[in-house]
Amino acid sequence: MKYQYSIEKISKILRIEPENLKGLCFDMDKMCHKSGILDQIVAENDFKVKEILSYLKISQKFSSEEVYRAIISKLKNDDQKLFKILGKPTCETKDHCGELLTKVKEIANIKDGFFLKKEKAYEILAKYPPENILKAFGYNNVEELLAKENFEEVYSSLRFVESRAWMTEFLNQGYSNIKPSDFERREIKVLILDSKWLKVAEKFIEKKYHNVSHLKELGVIFVIPLKIDFPGETLRVFSLLLHYLHEVDFYSQIIERYSKQENFVEKLISALRGDVLDEKNLPEGSWRIVQRYLAKDDVNDFRLFEPHVNPETIHWHKAENDISKLDALDPDLDFTFWKDLNFVGDYFKGGNKYSNGTIENNIVKENGEIENLVSMNLIDSVMSLVKEREMIKYLYHHQEALWNKIFIEYLGKENLEELVKENFNKGYITQEDIKKFIK
Repeated sequence: MKYQYSIEKISKILRIEPENLKGLCFDMDKMCHKSGILDQIVAENDFKVKEILSYLKISQKFSSEEVYRAIISKLKNDDQKLFKILGKPTCETKDHCGELLTKVKEIANIKDGFFLKKEKAYEILAKYPPENILKAFGYNNVEELLAKENFEEVYSSLRFVESRAWMTEFLNQGYSNIKPSDFERREIKVLILDSKWLKVAEKFIEKKYHNVSHLKELGVIFVIPLKIDFPGETLRVFSLLLHYLHEVDFYSQIIERYSKQENFVEKLISALRGDVLDEKNLPEGSWRIVQRYLAKDDVNDFRLFEPHVNPETIHWHKAENDISKLDALDPDLDFTFWKDLNFVGDYFKGGNKYSNGTIENNIVKENGEIENLVSMNLIDSVMSLVKEREMIKYLYHHQEALWNKIFIEYLGKENLEELVKENFNKGYITQEDIKKFIK
């Protein structure tokens, strides 16, 4: 009976058929010589939910909106404390964000990586001049542009100034002759762009919902200077920077692996494009590797309803645990509260049916009552707080983390990451791949 309850609860959260989840776990149990994994996950989830509710001085009887508001209130308080501890970083200019950047790099403790040499990047840019950037600033050619503008800032701006079509050609054609020898080991760079980039960046910020991004192949993480003046902004920027540090480090390791293999360029470009295999008939028992959040584009993408793992969740888990280290800065901080909550969430009674971010996940019971899923994932909560004015609540970080959690309970965190790296270009992990990691 308990097993059936666990199947039904997790399948509702993941929006999949209970029989499909049951079949997956039957195969994984047999292969990994384990049992009761879903029961363990639900028990851990329910224990953590009770702890959170007790901490927030509420109970399971409260409505989904009341639970959500209590979580957001805690988050607002944490954000205000962090803003103060970091010297009130408004991040309007480079000078107003220094302490935040210093603390991020210190906590993440990621020094260097395997990145494209600047002279090679310069050569590619000269061959494919960024027309919109040249036009925006009145430069005649790339040589003039780079003589007067910071190289990393120019390269970063490609992401939000040039068109998608231009970026596709730049990547597919400009990178087509890159060789492993065009890469070197050097320090990861985190920078605040000059404020003049803000005007041309406005469309990008609106589309991506944040002003922080990165260049995996160049080892650069950048912040478009946008004033921190709304609850949640400090923690949003701080957590995104941590996430990107871990993501850049991850891709650096992937690219370095590729540099020792055949078809280096094809594998490199595929990784930078964020390709996710769309083949429907994978080998039986396979787990697809989904290297981006598909729900942002299509909440009903068929790949979301299959067994899959997501490296984005690996990076976020590391970032969330890094954030808990902030407690050492001041006895008044309590970021340990958010540690290891990435897969945690539950259903609570609701009033009206409402949409959670990009995914609607509600239960209508036989008596007509509605229950809403509330994510206790830090990143879902931060993004919901920042978008609170638009009444948007997020769930997809929590759901993707739950898929990873299932895989982790069978094989462990380290094996999950290694299996993802080992099979990244292939796009999925087979049962034969998994068997190599079973002791």
